[in-house]
Amino acid sequence: MISRLITSALFAGAAAGLIAALLQLVFVQPVLLHAELYESGQLIHFGADSVSAHPELGGLDLMRDGLSVVFSMLLYTGYALILLPLMSFAEQRGQSLDGRNGLIWGAIGFLVIQFAAGFSLAPEVPGVAAADVGARQLWWFGTVASAGIAAALIAFTRSWATWVGAAVLLLAPHLIGAPEPDTFAGTVPPEIAALFAARAFGVALVGWSLLGAFAAYFWRTSGVTVSAPQPSKA
Repeated sequence: MISRLITSALFAGAAAGLIAALLQLVFVQPVLLHAELYESGQLIHFGADSVSAHPELGGLDLMRDGLSVVFSMLLYTGYALILLPLMSFAEQRGQSLDGRNGLIWGAIGFLVIQFAAGFSLAPEVPGVAAADVGARQLWWFGTVASAGIAAALIAFTRSWATWVGAAVLLLAPHLIGAPEPDTFAGTVPPEIAALFAARAFGVALVGWSLLGAFAAYFWRTSGVTVSAPQPSKA
């Protein structure tokens, strides 16, 4: 059981992480590099001397981009090690694990890990004002924990009372509010910051959805056993 879980997680995480990393390099990294030019002062947000909105951002960096791919594959493998035990538990309770349900499980993972906190604490580009990092981390962990418990209550219970409790858990961190800076300031244009957040969420949703589908596939195929042929009777 443990070896089957680890093997499935490794294959699912590597596959989903690789695809997510490639999407990240194509869609997210150029926006991030663009923002860094404003952070360093190479580009200026306001004034007549501002450069074109599409500057030359440099070419392929094999070391940096290669490490990004490896880190993404390791990260999604870690996600798979969290997701697969829950999917296995659901299967034991009578839920089927096919590609469609895998996509749903992946989307739930995205909502819990990425979007629940990102709803009030969106992904940020370099050069923008931010609250204290310790306060943000504490709020992020609390929000993800609340969202995870809420998702488990919705998935594994059939009581309206627990579903109401799940709704409270989902809303509470946002009603309390995420830590915010004292003043809003930054060198990066808001259009770039908005594009970065949107693409970061989009890539994460695709990555998590594929992770769920791959996890379901590898879990099912790793559980298939081939019976040895029986000797024919004379």
